[in-house]
Amino acid sequence: MIFDFESDFAGSLRCIPMIARQKLDIAGIKLSLRQWSRFSREERGQLADLPCETVADQEAYRALVLHLIAVRSDEPPRHLAVNGFDDWREADRMPEAVRIQAEADGVAPPTPAQWARLTPLQRFALIKLARSQHENENFVPAMKEFGVL
Repeated sequence: MIFDFESDFAGSLRCIPMIARQKLDIAGIKLSLRQWSRFSREERGQLADLPCETVADQEAYRALVLHLIAVRSDEPPRHLAVNGFDDWREADRMPEAVRIQAEADGVAPPTPAQWARLTPLQRFALIKLARSQHENENFVPAMKEFGVL
């Protein structure tokens, strides 16, 4: 699944789409864009499409990513803590970063009811966009796409 707000840059899989970013976070791997670009188009599609729900899925996903990094990249894998980055799972509590980003962009943050109605991937995307370390013009388009604005 590629969101409309990311279709220009992730639809071609040149950039890491949110669905793959979420799975990489679940697997505990920080993948650079340079590493991603070394994978074949088919491998990138596979990383976007593979399930990552069960523990077995997550272990298989992690093993595949580590294998691809080893054979396609000259950079070592970077690991993320798998705990502490999953607040997108919480439909009843919106992270402060989302409120701060909404205010910075001059829009109302999601209400508790709106936040609860978002899918886990939509919540993940808003959190990721709000916590982005670079200027992010996609936060407001994502909010519109998700029916929050």
